[in-house]
Amino acid sequence: MDAASEADLLDWQHVHNAIIPTDLLSLDDIRERSTRHVLHLAHLGDTLIGCTTVRPPVAGSTTATVIARVLPPYRGRGFGRELYTYALAQARALGAEVIETVVLASNPEGLSFARRAGFIEFDRYVLPGDTVPFVDLRLA
Repeated sequence: MDAASEADLLDWQHVHNAIIPTDLLSLDDIRERSTRHVLHLAHLGDTLIGCTTVRPPVAGSTTATVIARVLPPYRGRGFGRELYTYALAQARALGAEVIETVVLASNPEGLSFARRAGFIEFDRYVLPGDTVPFVDLRLA
């Protein structure tokens, strides 16, 4: 389901901050992102298990970024593949021809998943004040 309500944004924040502890986002940050990106929540029954972000192509570009996040207790069950497939379809519907993703380097499961899905690393960067790099990957 799309993260539309305040409660949804809080759930999205929980998943993001649990998986990306080096770049904690405030609720205000997420409200702002929700105006530019497509934020989606994933549940197993009533249990929150993950979220997605689709950063649509900006004017003059055909590149979108898709990010699928699955909380650690729910990894290895195919949920990441489902979330990625959903986010990829959203990106394509928004006009994306080139698909990228970004994974925190300290998330080996996420990097392995991205590589198995056909993504190839093209950049690494560290946010100011951090030590763990983000890895940018592009779908081959």
